[in-house]
Amino acid sequence: MSSKSAPFRETFFVSSQMQVETRADGSITVTPVLALDPFKPNIPEELADWSAKIPEHTYLAQRPKGGGPWIRQTYAETKRQSDAIAQWLLDLKIEPGRSLLILSGNSIAHATVKFGAMTAHVPVCPVSVNYSLMGGDYGRLKHVIKLVKPAVVFAESAAMFKAALETVDFGDAVIVTDDPAALERPATPLAAILKTPVTEAVAKAIETLDPDAPSAYMLTSGSTSLPKAVVQTQRMITANLAQGRQVLGPTAGWSDVMLDWLPWNHVSGAFTQMGVLTSGGTLYIDGGLPIPGRFQESLDNLKEIAPAFYVNVPLGYTLLADALEKDPSLREAAFRNMRLALYGGAGLPQALYDKLQDIAVATMGKRVFFTTGYGATETTSGCMSIYFPTEEVGIGLPMPGLTVKLVPNGPRYEVRMRGQMIMSGYLSNPDANRDIFDEEGFYRTGDTAQFHDPTDIHKGLKFAGRLAEDFKLSSGTWVSAGRLRPQILEAFAPLLADVLVGGEGHSYVALLAWPSAAGKAMGEALPAQIAERLATFNTSRGVTERVERILLLEEPPRADAHEVSDKGTINQRVALARRAKDAQRLYAEPPHPSVILPTASK
Repeated sequence: MSSKSAPFRETFFVSSQMQVETRADGSITVTPVLALDPFKPNIPEELADWSAKIPEHTYLAQRPKGGGPWIRQTYAETKRQSDAIAQWLLDLKIEPGRSLLILSGNSIAHATVKFGAMTAHVPVCPVSVNYSLMGGDYGRLKHVIKLVKPAVVFAESAAMFKAALETVDFGDAVIVTDDPAALERPATPLAAILKTPVTEAVAKAIETLDPDAPSAYMLTSGSTSLPKAVVQTQRMITANLAQGRQVLGPTAGWSDVMLDWLPWNHVSGAFTQMGVLTSGGTLYIDGGLPIPGRFQESLDNLKEIAPAFYVNVPLGYTLLADALEKDPSLREAAFRNMRLALYGGAGLPQALYDKLQDIAVATMGKRVFFTTGYGATETTSGCMSIYFPTEEVGIGLPMPGLTVKLVPNGPRYEVRMRGQMIMSGYLSNPDANRDIFDEEGFYRTGDTAQFHDPTDIHKGLKFAGRLAEDFKLSSGTWVSAGRLRPQILEAFAPLLADVLVGGEGHSYVALLAWPSAAGKAMGEALPAQIAERLATFNTSRGVTERVERILLLEEPPRADAHEVSDKGTINQRVALARRAKDAQRLYAEPPHPSVILPTASK
């Protein structure tokens, strides 16, 4: 049976009918006909409700350091501990304008501290662990401290964060950690805080929580500059969660079990953590990562947990496809319950999608429905999705509660958004806030999109690149690197893991590329194979889409150099700037012997 003729496993999606308005200036607004379901704009109240309904049900589970059986925490335990933390914070009488900074990665303690801060009306700011572990001058961490003004800093592991805690000036912030004795500075043990007697002040704080006050400061990636802090409110967060529950929840099974590695300092991971909470489910915290050497733990967990809903980034799906081909027992476990798979943003190559579906059909005779969670830190999390029958990857359509405005930009549309889940602005950044919204209050995402079928908007949108990644050739012609990159990855699958699209100031486009595991396995035959693919790829393409040279990179992208984000995506501009010597070799005349040219050019 062809995978494309195989049926999908059962899905439970709501109506995706859209109200479409085409304006005189060519812009288009797209709004779901279906209204957003009512929701409670109060996460601490949701936790209280679920802890009363299912007190002994496991909410969170994580492996101990070094491996071993899962450590579990129930809804009742989460409620009790977060209330103790909230009481301790209320007793501190933290002045307005201060925050609670979380340095730690995903953990039961991280979640408990976050909910305690939300309960006490203290904005919480989780930061990438890389900010504390990379060393150097800790420039990004210092920037965040100055921006969010923490009154409390939670670093779960004193041993892990010792260097940062003893080097960086946190001002008068109280440091909370597991082992204060390991530090040469004063700190408060988390265990002692969890014993704080809870008074009626906590229940009152939950009852009086302002849904439109700052509740979280979520940091942008800071890939091309220092990170900005997006002010997220309880209304934003819960509106976004309501979107996901209404559109994806019934198929995803968030009320059952989930397995996820996405970092909670990023909005996608934070969404999953709270989405499970507001559905009464169980979240297994995956300690693996979609990078070589760290992915086996994720595979082992996938075998054991076998969730109905699977989330990963394109690199993670590439690694998963390779592992599934080699391991029959993994295939059986992975597809035992899986009904829905989500990929971040817009970057899943069609060829990779087809490969995963082929494996699914060969394993269980049915396809898995793939969707997306397209959005940004500024939109709380993903607020567009694919919840309609399609064979195409893309960014889908707006979910209930969101209106998308598409503004013509050459052959593409600039994407703008308006809804309850959209931020009102960045923290203490009037310059950025001045330009981020248009005259109608739509948030300018900086992304572009195209319709899969211009005659039928209901077939959804596909990503067409970021405006910030566009560059000019020496001729003055614009190149859309974000639009070109997925085409390249699809054409060269499975030989290349990722590419950097260069050419700014030059007369042609060229690539720096990382070979995949499959590509490396070809050994000395790889360059010739790439040269042949390159010649085929360039057929009938204009100068803005032709690739004249490729140079294979040996050093993998480095997170500590900000080339790769916490969620495994590559930052084009940072990586190109860091690899300037490779770029010089790529464009050297005559061509360097290591540079691959199209077969027809030799």
